[in-house]
Amino acid sequence: MRESEISDFWQQNPCGASLVGDLTDEERKAYTEFFDRYDAFRYSTESHILTNLDAIDWKGKRVLEIGLGQGADSEQLIRLGAIYTGVDLTEESVKRVRVRFDLKGLAYDTVQQASVLSLPFEDDSFDIVYSHGVLHHVPEIKQASAEIARVLQPDGELIAMLYAKRSLNYLVSISVVRRLGLIGAYIVGARGNAMVAEHLGNAKEAGLFNYLAMKNFIHRNTDGPRNPYSKVYSLADVENDFPHFKIDRSYRCFMHAPPLLVRWMPLAATLGWHLWVHARPRKGVLK
Repeated sequence: MRESEISDFWQQNPCGASLVGDLTDEERKAYTEFFDRYDAFRYSTESHILTNLDAIDWKGKRVLEIGLGQGADSEQLIRLGAIYTGVDLTEESVKRVRVRFDLKGLAYDTVQQASVLSLPFEDDSFDIVYSHGVLHHVPEIKQASAEIARVLQPDGELIAMLYAKRSLNYLVSISVVRRLGLIGAYIVGARGNAMVAEHLGNAKEAGLFNYLAMKNFIHRNTDGPRNPYSKVYSLADVENDFPHFKIDRSYRCFMHAPPLLVRWMPLAATLGWHLWVHARPRKGVLK
């Protein structure tokens, strides 16, 4: 898996745009309305994000965000007092976030296109590195870990949301329900909706049982059937993939396991899909 494949996917599929309908030519003249619509959807669906961000002290901190999406969290960080810098692998996301900031009069240091594998910043540049739903899409994660540690102050903090392995979504929905559903659709030749049709196309191209192998199936069941790479994490996996960091604390959020209707279940703290990790650079580990 090459970084260029990851970049191409997210360039063509800006994070979250498909959930509310991407910008038409007319909407491009009214970005503010789009951003407001996107933010309303994001934070009504995942209200824990605002709760979690509000609980962190950002004021006056030099913050680097890795992976920008539509800039919803980026705006929140600035409004919470962060001295903000943002990077994204794609030109499209950088363009959208710059427009958001300019339209809303938000002050920031820089927003630029860059890879987490080679961050264009000096050593010890930031107090906090924040990344929501991005680092689990990086195949060369140990190299990314080294770069993040390099640009962080020795007493800085990495705050990352990663997909949780010990979650209802992974253990039941993806591992069992969706695989069984795809086998059934494949056998009877059902087409289903557009997403099911794409999964069936993938299965026919790769071979059904090869496609159903979790090492392949997980990629296509997090951010759409064309997503080239994803990983799910236990805390042991975090320790292994981020060797430059020591976990300070962690918590799970967000009951999400489609097609299961589980939003009402009060189990997010134990079986939630989002694993938030706060980690500190390890002393004595070479940057």
